[in-house]
Amino acid sequence: MPTIIGVISDTHGLVRPEALAALAGSTVIVHAGDIGGTDVLDQLRAIAPVIAVRGNNDTGAWARSLPDVQDVEVAGFRLYVLHDVKTLALDPGGAGIHAVIAGHSHRPQFRWRDGVLFLNPGSAGPRRFTLPIAVARIRVRRKKLAPEIVTLA
Repeated sequence: MPTIIGVISDTHGLVRPEALAALAGSTVIVHAGDIGGTDVLDQLRAIAPVIAVRGNNDTGAWARSLPDVQDVEVAGFRLYVLHDVKTLALDPGGAGIHAVIAGHSHRPQFRWRDGVLFLNPGSAGPRRFTLPIAVARIRVRRKKLAPEIVTLA
């Protein structure tokens, strides 16, 4: 079975059915912060194990146990997860990281820089300005990462 990394961010307490449907079949789900509450994580955990970081709007007792960054391995790839890519304080390529996953800007996009994938899934929560509602998936194929943005609305 292929590995599929579901990626979501900036839910701000809102879990859309379309987001859950787009993440169905994920091997693991990464939430890049601004979660909005434990029920968001519970709904995602019903699909797959969740890797989550605290966003700048994740305050209160429930969020204290969430780390600001996570450096995890999935299917042989090192993922560095944080909320705001502007706070990245290391050279990911030099550190052996394959992908940097961040949210915060609500702008869905990915790009490759020096062999490292930089992915922002956009916001799956309340609409902000005219930005799309989106999540992302990263498929592990032939020992490569294949990212895609999934626009929901």
